[in-house]
Amino acid sequence: MLSDRVWIYGREGEPPRRRALRAGPVSLLLEGIELVSLSLGGSEVVRRIYAAVRDANWGTVPATLSDLREEIGPDSFRISFTASHREREIDFTWRGTISGERDGTVTYALDGRALRTFRKNRIGFCVLHPDACAGAPCRLLHPDGSTEEATFPEAIAPQQPFLELRGISHQVAPGQWAELRMEGDAFETEDQRNWTDASYKTYCTPLRLGYPAEIAAGTRVAQTITLRVPGARAAAVSAAAAPTYALDLHGPRRPIPALGLGVASHGQPLAPRERELLRALRPAHLRVDLRPLSPGWEEALRQAASEAEALDAALEVALLLSDAAVEELRAVATLLPSLRAPLARWLLFHLSEAATSERWVALARSLLSPVRPGVPVAAGARAYFTELNRGPRPTFADEVVFSINPQIHAFDDASLVETLRIQRVCAENASRLSGGRPIVVSPVTLKPRFNAVATGPVPPPAPGQLPDQVDPRQMSLCGAAWTLGSLANLVPSGAASLTYYETTGWRGVLEVAAGPPVPERFPPLPGCAFPLYHPLADLGDMRGGASVPGGSAAPLRLEGLTLERAGRLRTLLANVTDRPLEARITGAPAAGRARVLDLSTVERACREPARFREGRGEEVASRAGEVRMELGPYATTCIDWE
Repeated sequence: MLSDRVWIYGREGEPPRRRALRAGPVSLLLEGIELVSLSLGGSEVVRRIYAAVRDANWGTVPATLSDLREEIGPDSFRISFTASHREREIDFTWRGTISGERDGTVTYALDGRALRTFRKNRIGFCVLHPDACAGAPCRLLHPDGSTEEATFPEAIAPQQPFLELRGISHQVAPGQWAELRMEGDAFETEDQRNWTDASYKTYCTPLRLGYPAEIAAGTRVAQTITLRVPGARAAAVSAAAAPTYALDLHGPRRPIPALGLGVASHGQPLAPRERELLRALRPAHLRVDLRPLSPGWEEALRQAASEAEALDAALEVALLLSDAAVEELRAVATLLPSLRAPLARWLLFHLSEAATSERWVALARSLLSPVRPGVPVAAGARAYFTELNRGPRPTFADEVVFSINPQIHAFDDASLVETLRIQRVCAENASRLSGGRPIVVSPVTLKPRFNAVATGPVPPPAPGQLPDQVDPRQMSLCGAAWTLGSLANLVPSGAASLTYYETTGWRGVLEVAAGPPVPERFPPLPGCAFPLYHPLADLGDMRGGASVPGGSAAPLRLEGLTLERAGRLRTLLANVTDRPLEARITGAPAAGRARVLDLSTVERACREPARFREGRGEEVASRAGEVRMELGPYATTCIDWE
């Protein structure tokens, strides 16, 4: 029997606690030693201020705190502490002070030393500007004292839009500006929407200086961040209303993208019950990743083709080529006649390229098309939209591909939710870059599949720890709500094809019968469906249909998606918070039935997914086109309208 906490979060223990503080007119939250959502009158000015210690592979080294002291008043505060970062070769300790004054000034300072010599990619402050800054005017202050007028980019900027900074100010309301000053290092800004973060990040130590860099034992690092809002006055903040999902039944429809799954990375074939449950998802394709001519690649392709055939799905074949690409592609072509499964597409990548260049596409067409004609070739990024944005414009390919995961820079539940609406922005920007070619988002996962920015070997997990690719939220209500939120943004984005997770195992939609290899870190549900299976099944039921316009006025609390097929109308909603809320639907039909996945139903839904899905659910009725319903922490619901 799993606890409520495990069902909600995938783990025991409380999530990081957030405390409300004030610095005169500026309200903010303190999460550990990070400042979050610094706001003025309900409008967010700065998303987050934090100090980061990154190792030579951009891994974040966590802090252990000691000597914490606090003076908290109604409109001011002062906090000090010692933070120690120790992991493998890393050993860095600093004294931190955070203060908030009645005039709205917030100051964060660090003063630390390296206690031994090690290599690092970054030590110091990062400031996140909310994505609402897109298009906002700003003023840049450079280290030489010069200033520059600029604008936060609206289209996702491939490279750093602002360089060599000592300060940055931006307009938060007509006549009201916020001023940031950075001391102790040069700073620059990147557009984090490249990785689906809902922010722009101003960070210390320009990348032009090179990384990783050695920091010698005894080296001092001292930096200060100061936020001021001149002339600001405290303003009342209205209480949050019930989040609303507005449905537009008369708006234009968009085809539902083809929805697929990845082949399980553990390599074991599907069991009969697994095949039965996966067929219920009605996957359009299975993705298999191959390095041709590497040990076992032929058997991996044959097994993937057999599983695709059993699920009545096509194959999405991702080929990772080397400079021996001619021999590799010929080997693939030789094997194709023995495979009965249809092919959805080739995803083409090269080991030495972040984004596929034209010559590999031309080569693949010349060697593969004669054997399997008509199969589209997709080019783009094996990793993130970033590489697609920075690479050659992929107008030479039939389709364009990139992957998504929400944990490149931040890992807490709230930050994962913030990425959801940026997924749609990335898909729309990809369409712009490709000249309108079909967009393939493959795969969508909770954790990175590999470290795309590693500068050296990635160490294996310590005994009893999870691999970097595994997140226990895969089996939680949080994971299900995030998945529905992802669908709510990618399905109406215009993308042609979406691939989510894997078939089975702790990176999949079903747990294997033997259970997870590290049950003390990943809660065991042997042979069960994970909660996120159900939003995917709710969409799979409507395969071949269309999405209906609709949107949430509070996407950080409520996400939704409406689908239509053969006269059926279905709305999917997710509470993307860990607190109960009342959801409001406007423009709704007169009546329907809602099947809810929450703490009261999740165990049955996981252990008996088919029986759970056969249930008719509870009746819902609208009054003047409005429906109100209670949703528990990270609850999802599927409403079939009559």
